[in-house]
Amino acid sequence: MTKLIVALDKDTLEDAMNIVNAAGDEVEWYKIGSQLFCTEGVKAVNELKKRGKKVFLDLKFHDIPNTVANAVAAAVRMGVDMVNVHASGGSEMMSGAMQAAVEAGRNRKFQPLVIAVTVLTSMNHETLNEVLNTKGDGISPASHVIHLAGLAEKSGLNGVVCSAHEINMIKNYCGRDFVLVVPGIRPSGSALGDQKRVMTPAEAAEKGADFIVVGRPVIMAENPAEAAKRINDELASVASF
Repeated sequence: MTKLIVALDKDTLEDAMNIVNAAGDEVEWYKIGSQLFCTEGVKAVNELKKRGKKVFLDLKFHDIPNTVANAVAAAVRMGVDMVNVHASGGSEMMSGAMQAAVEAGRNRKFQPLVIAVTVLTSMNHETLNEVLNTKGDGISPASHVIHLAGLAEKSGLNGVVCSAHEINMIKNYCGRDFVLVVPGIRPSGSALGDQKRVMTPAEAAEKGADFIVVGRPVIMAENPAEAAKRINDELASVASF
């Protein structure tokens, strides 16, 4: 069954933990990104682990191979359950990150997942080709995602972050066991915000997403537990279909 990850995009540990406490048992996985980590650091990870939660550290490491390997190892020792790097850093960087994670997590019951960022879900055809400096019709986000996912799979990573629109292509190209973490998920009726390539939880689950990432529809809800439950029920209905 597809699992829900809630993005704790908050400025303070107090605000973040208020959401975690309010959501209760409805949410097992949480994502800590740059916003919360830059203000609270490892304290945010520690507080989630004290509550028995699983942590996706979303810092998108992208640097020379040795620096990324050391950063990933530090994250694993910190206790996170998933960490990501940019696939555009190349195969040497990604394979080194995976090796570092395996070594750092050798004594853990749950081997942390190392996944790669392909094309950000806030990017469309125009913004991608602006970055790639391509001419003519350029490169489609889907084709570039497949290219980067293939590099990640060959580098030994567990999976990638991708848009729901690329799920089928990546599963067919990299195999059904290749883990796909899908942001840009908006329950029906939710505002799109700055996301451009989006789907509902049910649509992503039907296509084979292993994890979906949802932020504002849960953390800004009047009742985070109810909001998370609606998403979990939607995912469960797809699993039992």
